[in-house]
Amino acid sequence: MGPVLACRPMLLLTPDAAGLLTPFQAFVLGAIQGLTELLPVSSSAHLFVVPHLLGWPYAGLAFDVALHGGTLIALIIAFWKDWLSLFRNLFASDPQLQRDSRAVWLQLVLASIPAAIVGKLLGDVAEDKLRSMPLQALMLFVFGGLLWAADRFLPKGRDAANPGLPAALLMGFAQCLALVPGVSRSGITMTAGRTSGLSRLSAARFSFLLATPITFGALLLKAKDLPADLDMKVLAIGVVSAAVFGILAIRVLMGMLKRVGFGFFFAYRAVLALVILVWLRGH
Repeated sequence: MGPVLACRPMLLLTPDAAGLLTPFQAFVLGAIQGLTELLPVSSSAHLFVVPHLLGWPYAGLAFDVALHGGTLIALIIAFWKDWLSLFRNLFASDPQLQRDSRAVWLQLVLASIPAAIVGKLLGDVAEDKLRSMPLQALMLFVFGGLLWAADRFLPKGRDAANPGLPAALLMGFAQCLALVPGVSRSGITMTAGRTSGLSRLSAARFSFLLATPITFGALLLKAKDLPADLDMKVLAIGVVSAAVFGILAIRVLMGMLKRVGFGFFFAYRAVLALVILVWLRGH
């Protein structure tokens, strides 16, 4: 069951609300998913908060996860060269390329395990207990500040296609925190990457590679929970929108990180948290 917004008890947010979405709403929510899942600003917070601010029905966590199909497409398109290189290098004639490729594959597998286990065990608890707007405002601010501080006050870090097992595992365990709406999966993994001594671009690259298996797993896990009455055309619009805007988000972020840090995203998260708190006071 979806959560009940404490400050507005008349809004019962049930999973079958997805059937009430219009094509335009699905397009907007897909765009929000594509942009905010891959930028370090928390897609789960946006997909929960924006419908409330606009007075739209909340479609439910299963619909939110379905939109991840769009960001999965975006990730594959944006990083297909990286995946192809990792696969080809498994069979390269150069022993060093083979070792590096095997190491990265192992790191991706091991780093995906913690979040997969925690998501399976605590996913329902998170949906029922943690999706309150005050908590999401707090998480937006706190973890946005941690991302900015890790980038601002630590050394620039190393550029590495192979991040190393310690950095990969730290990023993998950090993914578990993203179960709390407002934390941001990409944000917390990039924070962990920078803390581990990776450069901005290397932390972002491995964060996006790591997002691929965990997103695919979430889709498999939650596909069965999609409402039976959901208009597939509406869902398709949302998924395509998420894919298009996801590719845009990746390109914008990777371009920004070549020149500036994460201060802009912290500022955005802080402003959004303030907007949420002001809105709550008025309702």
